[in-house]
Amino acid sequence: MLAYALKRLFILAISLAVASLVIFLVVEVAPGDPASFMLGINARPDTVAALRAELGLDLPVHERYLAWVSGMVQGDFGTSYTYRAPVAQMVAERVQVSLPLALYALLLSTLIAVPAGIFAAARRGKPGDVAVMGATQLGVAVPNFWFAMLLVLLFALKLRWFSAGGFPGWEDPLQGLKALTLPAVALALPQAAILARVMRSALIDILHEDFIRTARAKGLSRRQALWRHGVRNALIPVLTIIGLQFSFLLAGAIIIEQVFFLPGLGRLIFQAITQRDLIVVESVVMLLVFAVIVVTFLTDLAYAAVDPRLRSRR
Repeated sequence: MLAYALKRLFILAISLAVASLVIFLVVEVAPGDPASFMLGINARPDTVAALRAELGLDLPVHERYLAWVSGMVQGDFGTSYTYRAPVAQMVAERVQVSLPLALYALLLSTLIAVPAGIFAAARRGKPGDVAVMGATQLGVAVPNFWFAMLLVLLFALKLRWFSAGGFPGWEDPLQGLKALTLPAVALALPQAAILARVMRSALIDILHEDFIRTARAKGLSRRQALWRHGVRNALIPVLTIIGLQFSFLLAGAIIIEQVFFLPGLGRLIFQAITQRDLIVVESVVMLLVFAVIVVTFLTDLAYAAVDPRLRSRR
């Protein structure tokens, strides 16, 4: 297991290095000059040049890349061009919204999807299975931002059970959790639909394996074989999807954060792009990529822990 973990860790380091280079080059070649954007179209050329020098934008590309990477390794993500505040401080403030939101949505998704998938697999072809599959098909088809607006119309504007947007902070944890409930539901349900379908398919495949038939031949009922032997083995692909979903929920909630006016990482990236705040875009995207790669790494380890055969295959 240790050798497997070290091998995956090496791949993680290579992936981070390649990702940092790609992110830097893509952001750098994007049109528009941050200094010109900050000073406006009527700014004098010498003023723009002075600001470019102050921001370090006049340095060669390779020097800016090395300075950015070395700073991140030391925990220094640079200073925002627009807000003149440390990027690390801005990220620390925004992650207090995005991380709990992603975890909340992932918890809801898992609690809904795993039982639904098991229920559907145990009743394959029956009305219960058809109902679950119909619901998941609807969940996959409906965009989460449209579903988010429906939640706002029903629970915020009509029933007034929740606020329509904003985040009060964590001074009162219950109020903070309440403010994240509708966004978490909007994010969770489409993901739960995908996860439920994966759980159902994986469990149906497992139930046709030889070891399940052997367990049945030894006297276990279908229900006992399903719970004792089927569910654990079906969790292998489900763990992969859960890891990918967490990465998506953390990095891909930009639209939901816009709908609910949440001060999270997604909204920070959106604002930084519109303001040509390159250092914020580069650093935040790199942090999100780092989170995605680390989650994938941990998912691989969990995968190998559940199925030891995988350790010898990679």
